[in-house]
Amino acid sequence: MPMNTGFSARRGAAGSGGTRDSLRRPPTVVIGAGPYGLATAAWLSAAGTPRRVFGEPMESWHTNMPMGMYLKSVPAASSISAPESGYRLEDFRAARGLGRVGDRYPIPVEEMIDYGRWFQERRVPELERQGVQGVEHVDGLFGVTLDSGEEFLAENVVMATGQVPFAHEPADLSGRLPGELVSHTSRHRDLSRFSGQRVAVLGAGQSALESAALLHEAGALPTVIVRAPSVAFGSPPDTDRPSDRPRPVRLLKPGSPLGPGWSLLACCHGGGAIRRLPQGLRTRLVHDVLGPSGGWWLRPRMDDIPVLCGRRVRSAEDEDGVVRLDVVDAYGRTRLLRAEHLLLATGYRVDVDRLRILAPRLRREIWTVHGAPRLSSGFESTVPGLYFTGLAAAPTFGPVLRFVAGTGFAARRVARSVAAGTRTRR
Repeated sequence: MPMNTGFSARRGAAGSGGTRDSLRRPPTVVIGAGPYGLATAAWLSAAGTPRRVFGEPMESWHTNMPMGMYLKSVPAASSISAPESGYRLEDFRAARGLGRVGDRYPIPVEEMIDYGRWFQERRVPELERQGVQGVEHVDGLFGVTLDSGEEFLAENVVMATGQVPFAHEPADLSGRLPGELVSHTSRHRDLSRFSGQRVAVLGAGQSALESAALLHEAGALPTVIVRAPSVAFGSPPDTDRPSDRPRPVRLLKPGSPLGPGWSLLACCHGGGAIRRLPQGLRTRLVHDVLGPSGGWWLRPRMDDIPVLCGRRVRSAEDEDGVVRLDVVDAYGRTRLLRAEHLLLATGYRVDVDRLRILAPRLRREIWTVHGAPRLSSGFESTVPGLYFTGLAAAPTFGPVLRFVAGTGFAARRVARSVAAGTRTRR
């Protein structure tokens, strides 16, 4: 998308807060209104940073997550960060007249969406509910073009676009089938469309197992194909609150937003230290910590669903409108499987080049490691003023950035870095 360099800075449209001098500066733009975008906007607001925030609140959660889904995270780890008290999930539930809940309560995705919208209305009312069409470098600033056609200059841009742009579809499978026969789990809001159909689900994580359960409950006939020798499920919490666990147990396995254990505690609070680890170790942490598994509450819903473990798909072909899969086990034995659809629960891989909002030249200026942006301790990329948060930052700061629990760590650092960088560049 071509963008001219005749942008006029929207110096008076920066949002609330700031001095008259700061209001004349180009704003910081936050792209995305999911948990990470909303948390970032809240912390920028508290810092008095002129800002504009764009997106539909909780859009990808509403559009790209299936109805009937439950969060894998416990309630205590599912609050969007704000610099003041009163905006946690428990505050939302209290405002709606709902009871207090603990770790044994799986959160329905619909409740999380309602909570995010409640947070936005109260803490980020300046949100502009329109999309950003493009961002490019313009004379040391960023030229931003909105879907409405408006163009303006921004001093900083925070990319909080979530995980959907990074949906991974193995080319050797998706590339050999027509679009109506294969899709990623992130494309589906309503899995009842597959009622009565045979669906092969590829993957071993929460997305694969929960999609299979929802398909089965919607009247479809799912079969799950897993590379690992077995499927893993989490253990149910011993108590509703970590503090209720016996003290010796808490010392052996301290509580954390991601679960009990010293390693999980380190991942939750040691993002800055993780950033300094060798790249290979960081990659293993992101992949292996809380790796592919299903929620503890999901296990009984899988009892009647076929799961083929220790198998890989050697080939996928269109056979007269039906997917023909050659599935191979560890001994090289092949099993033929036919299905009306192949559902890819194959996760997400960060790749800056897939963020088409960013102009091609700007994407080329970003230093990356295996597609992920190299980030400073303040989440700033190698392009000054361009920040990445959420899943895009997980390869740098570790697995907590894959969860809502990471919004506090990320938003505080981004807000501080924006403020410091703005003072340096002035």
